[in-house]
Amino acid sequence: MKKVFFVALIISSFLSCKTTKQVQLNFLDEYVLSDSLTFNNSVVGGLSGIDFANNQYYFVVDDAKNPRVLSGEINVSDNQIKGINFKNRILLNDSTNQFYKENVLDLESIFVDEKTGAINLTSEGSINYKKMPSVFNIDENGMFLESFQLPENLSNLKTIKHNAVLEGSSKSFDNKGFWVAMEGVLTVDGEEPTFTKKSSPIRITHFDNKSKKATKQFAYQLEHITKPAKGNINLNGVTAILEYQKNHFFIIERTYQNGYGAYGNIIRVFEVSVDEEATNILNIDSLKSTKFKPLKKRLVFNFEDVKDKLIEGIIDNIEGITFGPKLPNGNQSLILISDDNFQLYGKQLSQFILLEIQNK
Repeated sequence: MKKVFFVALIISSFLSCKTTKQVQLNFLDEYVLSDSLTFNNSVVGGLSGIDFANNQYYFVVDDAKNPRVLSGEINVSDNQIKGINFKNRILLNDSTNQFYKENVLDLESIFVDEKTGAINLTSEGSINYKKMPSVFNIDENGMFLESFQLPENLSNLKTIKHNAVLEGSSKSFDNKGFWVAMEGVLTVDGEEPTFTKKSSPIRITHFDNKSKKATKQFAYQLEHITKPAKGNINLNGVTAILEYQKNHFFIIERTYQNGYGAYGNIIRVFEVSVDEEATNILNIDSLKSTKFKPLKKRLVFNFEDVKDKLIEGIIDNIEGITFGPKLPNGNQSLILISDDNFQLYGKQLSQFILLEIQNK
């Protein structure tokens, strides 16, 4: 009996060690789209979200005048991105639809339901013009299907900052719902990141597919800004999120500072986990006046460390992350994309980044 107990103890310890292994990310490759690339008579740019579903990649284009979704293939072999092949374009331009009429479609992220084919999108709306952010879905023809009810703390236009709203989203690992991440801090929750460490929590919310409502919400603390200021814009926020295991995420933080030209971005990827200590803040209106435990986070990749491997040493405005193919060694890959803002603010790149997930 003692022998059986001892063997069981060893197996339990082994499984425990296996599930608590830390991950690291390794840089493999970079691919940059041509500045003049067009598809179906429109410029390819503003790629602010990506998802892989039903054997193809979906991209959301951040173009308020002509909101659209692209789909196609990313050809990866020998640990390199060999090419991008766009195959379809979906326009959201049904002028008769009431939802489209009433909302500003500042699209930032995308995730696709593989069972129903519904294409889910997040929009920042326009806080300056009192237009609400939204989470909604469309069919393969761009027709509006339905929207999800936002919790009260994400529905108050007085506490949400313009252009710092619903920036990232991810299907949940169990396929029962999805997660949506704010880019910036609500005015009632904390301070915007500066050059000194302060409490700068953003809200990450889980929605249930059946009820179409938020079921839980957690606080994620943003990093402070580490690079000296050269201009008057110094920002840091969350731009993308991916649940890669149950309650485990990759979250991208982007620092942007003007005055550095094409080198104004600092992009970092954090491994983040939900544990028993994390506070469910769904029914908390203000984090400034409430004690809470944020999500645990750990830096797993900093693009500052691989600048010598990037074109002209530039890492651009990374705003999307999804799973890539399995690599020859059996490890899972990730694909990240950047939003070049259609180069309205100077030289920017539409970058595709290939990373490897490695268990330590």
